[in-house]
Amino acid sequence: MTVLPTEVFSAAQVRAMDARAIRQGPRDGYGLMCAAAAGALQALQVTWPAARRVLLCCGGGNNGGDGYVLARLALAQGFEVKVVALADPARLGGDARRAYADFSSVGGIVQTFEPGLPLPADVVVDALFGTGLDRPVEGQFLSCIEAINTAAVPVLALDIPSGLHADTGTVLGKAVVADVTVTFVALKSGLFLGEAVDHVGSVVLDTLGIAPSAEDGPACLRRLDDAEGRQWLRPRRRSAHKGDHGRVLLVGGGPGMPGAIRLAAEAALRVGAGLVVVATRPEHVSAVVAGRPEVICHGVEDAAGLTPLLEACDVLALGPGLGRDGWAYALWRAALERPVRTVMDADALNFLAAEPRRRDDWVLTPHPGEAARLMAVPTGGIQADRLAAVRDLQSRFGGACVLKGAGSLVLCSEGSVGLCDAGNPGMAVAGMGDVLTGIIAGLLAQGLPLGVAARVGTRLHARVGDAEARRGERGLLASDLLAGLRPWVNPS
Repeated sequence: MTVLPTEVFSAAQVRAMDARAIRQGPRDGYGLMCAAAAGALQALQVTWPAARRVLLCCGGGNNGGDGYVLARLALAQGFEVKVVALADPARLGGDARRAYADFSSVGGIVQTFEPGLPLPADVVVDALFGTGLDRPVEGQFLSCIEAINTAAVPVLALDIPSGLHADTGTVLGKAVVADVTVTFVALKSGLFLGEAVDHVGSVVLDTLGIAPSAEDGPACLRRLDDAEGRQWLRPRRRSAHKGDHGRVLLVGGGPGMPGAIRLAAEAALRVGAGLVVVATRPEHVSAVVAGRPEVICHGVEDAAGLTPLLEACDVLALGPGLGRDGWAYALWRAALERPVRTVMDADALNFLAAEPRRRDDWVLTPHPGEAARLMAVPTGGIQADRLAAVRDLQSRFGGACVLKGAGSLVLCSEGSVGLCDAGNPGMAVAGMGDVLTGIIAGLLAQGLPLGVAARVGTRLHARVGDAEARRGERGLLASDLLAGLRPWVNPS
């Protein structure tokens, strides 16, 4: 078992790695199955050291075979072991059949699952389905998953919680809610996408000594880490002045929404932008300046008033609290006439959905609802396959795209899709997107390339959110992140 790597693969890629390892030896398929079960048992013992009673729910494929091997190893170590079969052991094939036979040969007993059957154990092991599930769970398997989820017993899932799609993280009718998932060979995308965050618990990887190779193809996702930020956010020259760190113009703050543009503006300042200017409705100027006097704020009556501000900026952030009235639309149209690197959010994206265009110098930051409008599909279609959605968005609109949500995805024209697996439910509140817009704009102003600013900004936003949530997720405010940004953009 290892520290989680950055690379995440599709289920098909991982199966190819497994098959290559079997071809090349020295272990055959059953040898790898035994190694996987041994790793899972170790994880069980480390996580629940006081556990003595283990109940395993085994399906009919190799995932069930992993369960039978784990049961045999646990029995040998003195655990009280019970196995519930969801498939007739006599009809098992291949390595799973051998796993069952070896368990039986040491006195292991298997009982058939029955709805309502109690699950008395210190730990339940989910060995029902592996990564090949592609249809809704039904029948006895559905009943078993429901029993596992209502048993009030810790759950260890083997490879992936049963009922999750291994590529998209979609719940196929019903899925096991695990406390720990031990996954094998390599990380699968379905452990991080869609609804997976509610089901996988803590993820442990056992590579079984198998390493990805060039023939497997590029990883479909790369987990974002702090290293890229440290690489770009190095100490400044002692002779630096504010002009060296860029001028950001933020346009927004429509009727009743001065707070959104003020949050975005302070975020840009807090990550190090040299000069931050806000263009908003005249009646909002005092509210913005009172909240953060370091922000230069202009009341703009119409698009003509925006022109000189556009000519002086290095980076444009468009959308926080913008609104959708005539004033907002006129400013949106005027802003997009300026060929400057741009961050688009909120109602700026809704205008874009109505009038699509493509640019290579902007970062789009839609949440699933905004992404659905941009792609003219239901929101559920975005969430059902977030990886495909971010690829489609970037292909259609260009630049970089940050598809926000649990497990935000970042894609620019170069490189693979970045996965942000930091962040927490406390961040699901108004204003968080405005803070992210300001962070990315502030990083762009300091010269970070488009894709780098999108990745570093998304990771930074999530990490600060996690730090602030240590006092509790419920009640976390977007403004709580602002002061907390400074340590993260000044790495030691």
